[in-house]
Amino acid sequence: MIDQLLEITGGVAQAADDKIRRINGITRRSRMLALNATIEANRVGTLGRGFAVVADEVKAISNEISQLTGSLQTDLRGRLDHLSKFGTEMAARIREVQGERLSDLAHNTVEIIDRNLYERSCDVRWWATDAAVVDCAADPQSHDLCAEASRRLGVILDSYTVYLDLWVADATGKVIANGRPDRYPGAIGTDVSGQPWFREAMATASGADFAVVDIERANGLSHSMVATYATAIRDGGDVGAKPIGALGIFFDWQSQAQAVVDGVRLAPEDKARSRCLLLDSRHRVIAASDQRGVLTEVFPLRTASGTIGYYSDLDGNLVAYARTPGYETYAGLGWYGVIIQQQ
Repeated sequence: MIDQLLEITGGVAQAADDKIRRINGITRRSRMLALNATIEANRVGTLGRGFAVVADEVKAISNEISQLTGSLQTDLRGRLDHLSKFGTEMAARIREVQGERLSDLAHNTVEIIDRNLYERSCDVRWWATDAAVVDCAADPQSHDLCAEASRRLGVILDSYTVYLDLWVADATGKVIANGRPDRYPGAIGTDVSGQPWFREAMATASGADFAVVDIERANGLSHSMVATYATAIRDGGDVGAKPIGALGIFFDWQSQAQAVVDGVRLAPEDKARSRCLLLDSRHRVIAASDQRGVLTEVFPLRTASGTIGYYSDLDGNLVAYARTPGYETYAGLGWYGVIIQQQ
């Protein structure tokens, strides 16, 4: 609306300048005619005296019109400039308010993810002390113990539907139990010794620590996008004991993250011209409301304003962002919530 006001103001100013230029042109022509008439009247002497009076009156009227148009132009230009300045300031203020609002929404988006993932970090540390899981890791050759661990993990998955699967790996990195063997029958026997989540889990200092890796597509889980959290399974379930295996839990990232970016609280008319994103610490797109560029696009985010802010990009779009604030004991992974809105 403000843009329309500024456009109308500019159009009125241009039209007024055009009309005043045309009036000034007519005035100049009238003056020229009056001057020519005066010259002719003087040339014919007494016979042209009456015509000279008319010529002088035309000249006087032309001068008066010229003064009036000059005053009109100055006054109109001043008022239009004031209106344009007011509109520009109002547009800037509206953009500022809009930028702050979108930044708050971006902050809320990444905060929801932080709270969600904080729970994942708690889950993995808790379940790694489950007796069935510990017994399986302690004796990976026991078919009965590993079967019981798989059953126990399946019970957990029945209540925690945000996970695709839970895997137990022995100390060598061989998967010996999983919670959904029917859905992922190839999990058992998989060698995960070279995978970051296993290596980092085995390197944790105590049962109070956990490992997390970047969002990725997991080959052993039908190439689904996952957020993987892991920790060491320790002898006897004691947080200070040596690692005897690792527990990896695979959060169903695609569906859960999509729900978050789709649920950003924008008015319908704003949502139609907005793109909501989650970016990792490298500014790689890990979730998008339009589902484009996920895991392939690196967004050119500018963070000169700090951990939260907004700016206009080269196309005139408003870009608002907020860096992960973390939640409770979860420091976050340096991710960003971002909203791009066409103006």
